[in-house]
Amino acid sequence: MKSASLFRHRNFMLLFGADTISQIGTQVSLLALPLVAVLALKASAFETGLLVAAETAAFLLVGLPAGVWVDRMRRRRILITADLVRGALLASVPIAWWLGGLTLPQLYGVALGTGLATVFFDIAYQSYLPSLVGRDRLVDGNAKLEIVRTAAQVAGPGAGGGLIQLLTAPVAVLVDAISFLGSALFLWRIDATERVPDRTERRGLLKEIGEGLRFVATHRILRMIAACTATANFSNGMLLAIEMIFLTRTIGLSPGAVGLLFSMAAVGGLVGAAAVGPVSNRIGSARTIWLSVLVTGPFMLLVPLSGPGWGMSLFAIGMFVNSVGVVLYNVSQVSFRQGVTPEHMLGRMNATMRFLVWGTLPLGGLAGGALGEAFGPRATLWIVAALAVLAVVPLLLSPLRTMRDLPPATPEAPADTERAQSNT
Repeated sequence: MKSASLFRHRNFMLLFGADTISQIGTQVSLLALPLVAVLALKASAFETGLLVAAETAAFLLVGLPAGVWVDRMRRRRILITADLVRGALLASVPIAWWLGGLTLPQLYGVALGTGLATVFFDIAYQSYLPSLVGRDRLVDGNAKLEIVRTAAQVAGPGAGGGLIQLLTAPVAVLVDAISFLGSALFLWRIDATERVPDRTERRGLLKEIGEGLRFVATHRILRMIAACTATANFSNGMLLAIEMIFLTRTIGLSPGAVGLLFSMAAVGGLVGAAAVGPVSNRIGSARTIWLSVLVTGPFMLLVPLSGPGWGMSLFAIGMFVNSVGVVLYNVSQVSFRQGVTPEHMLGRMNATMRFLVWGTLPLGGLAGGALGEAFGPRATLWIVAALAVLAVVPLLLSPLRTMRDLPPATPEAPADTERAQSNT
């Protein structure tokens, strides 16, 4: 019997609503924070790279123990707390700006603090979804949430660029702060039951961290997925460090034009989210993971070729196709990770993967800032493109290359089918 649509699943729709509000605000902030540094505080390439590093350093600092804590606590509570913390920190940026006291160190502190909250949110979110919708519906659930993220990437930068141009970047950050409050209100209304392990089941922080590391390291597919994603994210960290400087100073675009360009490129993510189901059914779920990277990665070579006027179309095309590949890859590999991991290990598995693959983002940010300072943004973009092409190598050396479909999901932790009292 065919399952009812997730759009009729109350708790999933509350998560969907929370994600929609938060993602739109986040896209505004992703554009606004670097532009605050570059335009309002006249940051250099290296200082902008430090900002990117601060935003993502938390995955290195607390990524592994966060997974243990997520497995020990109610995940909905973690999600709500993380939203409220991020909202409060971001609200401090426009307040400081209005008072004339905004500085780069404060931006670094806000970036680091929101990054710490994001670590807990992301690990809890990926660990919460299987119990919310059931493991047999993970691809559908992840695809729908990915459509939200990519739709926000389409609308957010364009709206954010116009908002920044109209109200200035610090004020635009306030939009994101408010969005996190709205997200927390949606999450607060979810009433799915959660099983929290008894305190007697705890075996010590280091031992439980080790269990998560061993689970990923000894899994012949997960460790190759980690290597591929880590390489791609290192490249992306470099890109984040220099793209605003490249577009505003080398090319000479206005904030509104930058936002519009990012929106055009992000349409690719929307295409990828809509296509992941049909593509996976046609060519196989295993093939989708590595072919998505192999086929779309080389288009990043167009990015360093871009220039003023019609040359910006090369930037848009490269980023558009890359966005298609990223979404196809992410929905497929995240659904696989969630499906093969036992319920009690989900937090630690996701934390280990996040530590390995997101931990390269701050390193990439520092490398991109340093290389941009030494050799210029365009030369650094060539290195970014080369790494994007090479990211597929671990997947080609893994068992995925000889498989059509991934192993079936572990039949554990069925979806919540009854309404229950809210857990607080």
